[in-house]
Amino acid sequence: MATCSQCRQAGEKLYLKGAKCRSPKCTLEKRQTTPGQHGKRSGTKKLSEFGKQLKEKQKVKLMYGVLEKQFRRFFTVASKQHGVTGENMLTLLERRLDNVIFRLKMAVSRVQSRQMIVHGHITINGAKVDKPSYLVAEGDIVALTENTLNNKVFVENIVDKRMSMGIKVPEWLELQKKERRGIVTRLPLRADITTPIEEHLIVELYSK
Repeated sequence: MATCSQCRQAGEKLYLKGAKCRSPKCTLEKRQTTPGQHGKRSGTKKLSEFGKQLKEKQKVKLMYGVLEKQFRRFFTVASKQHGVTGENMLTLLERRLDNVIFRLKMAVSRVQSRQMIVHGHITINGAKVDKPSYLVAEGDIVALTENTLNNKVFVENIVDKRMSMGIKVPEWLELQKKERRGIVTRLPLRADITTPIEEHLIVELYSK
């Protein structure tokens, strides 16, 4: 499914294309209908309780770019932790390295951040990490590799441009623009996630 169609299907912005999603060029700004020849206006179709639960799960999966197997694994881990399962699951997803790169404005989208990680451009505490699903911990330093930093054209035209975007970095992360790196000052809390998500619907779905 095309990226913009995924947002239209969800009926809200999932910010899968980064900067474009925040501009008037966003497809959802121009087309408020679901995908397809006879698409209906978002929010007009009545859903059953199961339909609402399924839609919320699909929305969060698309937002963070994880597959069903990975998503269920996060739910299983979250359910074994102390606290509220739904909140635990979301904070685990926030700790994924691909999400952290995106939140630090080192990439314009999570898709782009995954590419950077897989292609070996990212280090954690000085060690190269190539797994987008890596979970960061408090105190971790997320940075670009030395080879990437030495590529002045890439750094000036791509990285610095991203970091100059007028988007607020979450309070649990510290962006050090001059060094082109970020620090995990603490673990994320549910309150740090501003995207409207009804995680209780996902918990209800998996708890059946």
